[in-house]
Amino acid sequence: MRQRSLIAITAALAAGALTLTACGSRDSGDKGSDSGNGGTTVTIGVDAPLTGDLSALGLGIRNSVDLAAKQANKKNYVKGITFKVEALDDQAQPSSGQTNATKFVGEPGVLGVVGPLNSSVAQSMQKVFDDAKLVEVSPANTSPDLTQGPNWRTSKSRTYKSYFRTATTDAIQGPFAAQYVYNKAKKTKAFVIDDKKTYGAGLAGTFTDEFKKLGGKIVGTEHINPDTKDFSAVATKVKNSGAQVVYYGGEYPQAGPLSKQIKAAGAKIPLVGGDGIYADDFIKLAGASGAGDLATSVGAPVETLASAKEFVDNYKAAGYKEAYAAYGGYSYDSAWSIIEAVKKVVDDNGGKLPSDARAKITAAMQNVSFDGVTGKVSFDEYGDATNKQLTVYSVTGTAWKAVESGTYNGS
Repeated sequence: MRQRSLIAITAALAAGALTLTACGSRDSGDKGSDSGNGGTTVTIGVDAPLTGDLSALGLGIRNSVDLAAKQANKKNYVKGITFKVEALDDQAQPSSGQTNATKFVGEPGVLGVVGPLNSSVAQSMQKVFDDAKLVEVSPANTSPDLTQGPNWRTSKSRTYKSYFRTATTDAIQGPFAAQYVYNKAKKTKAFVIDDKKTYGAGLAGTFTDEFKKLGGKIVGTEHINPDTKDFSAVATKVKNSGAQVVYYGGEYPQAGPLSKQIKAAGAKIPLVGGDGIYADDFIKLAGASGAGDLATSVGAPVETLASAKEFVDNYKAAGYKEAYAAYGGYSYDSAWSIIEAVKKVVDDNGGKLPSDARAKITAAMQNVSFDGVTGKVSFDEYGDATNKQLTVYSVTGTAWKAVESGTYNGS
């Protein structure tokens, strides 16, 4: 397991993305902190992989939250409140995520957290935040377990009321991919592979269930070790299986090499994955043979949404070095939902944060509703996004091209 280095912290500070807020002068309640100019500072935490293989996604999350805070301050959206951002690196490791959650809880000025990227990391953070009544809004987690409980297929149960997300779930994403593969791409034989992690295994499972229900045949299954890049053995199994398509539940650092090695083994068939492989780095890792590979991702392409034009323009104008990537719009909307909840609580308390701000902000989040970057932002009784749109992308040349958008229609 890697540890966050002083170099990484220094770099984040230099980039202006990591704001360390002193706690010494605060009251004991969850009231934010005195900004020194007669107002109150509210810190929005960010937990994401800022270094390592998945940093391309994590840095886009961090920057988009930073932009939301800056826009709220520029507009004086919540009178008397200045928003700051504190970003911590979880390196996609559950243990680091839990440590970060504990740190955020220990800082009274932190009244909401955006993140994490990985569902497995979220599992390690949820109870820490819920015990402290500190609201958490993920722009990227898709495992149904997080909101609807481990038995969500038969009996949905919300365990943590402080957890919300702006991304839709794998209960929809996996079946949506299966319907496209079977009905549109006309592939009837699939080989299913996953990385054994919460996100990957769950996504592979929902794809498999729907594909079989449609009449498709699973001609082989395999689990890979995400810490290796040699997939030659599984690639040979894929070739010998007669599969017409490979479905991979996991993320792009493994999916890219896996795709390349499957083709090299002689199986000239597309690899399909979820939002975890929808990244430019997948195309680089898969190489030229990745042409025609497919990915589903939450929502519609940000660049095509009229609601996202201002976000895209402001992001460019802000001069961030990294792209907002797959979850930029959802990260902005996650941060803005926290800002909306803070506004509601402040307005209801005569223009000031109450002493139990965390609990009240968490309660207010349930009824947040606004027109965001990604469309209408609101949450159902489980804390899940009510926006359930998804898009299928295909690798075309050196870029992802949207080929179909829609919502899952149960079969």
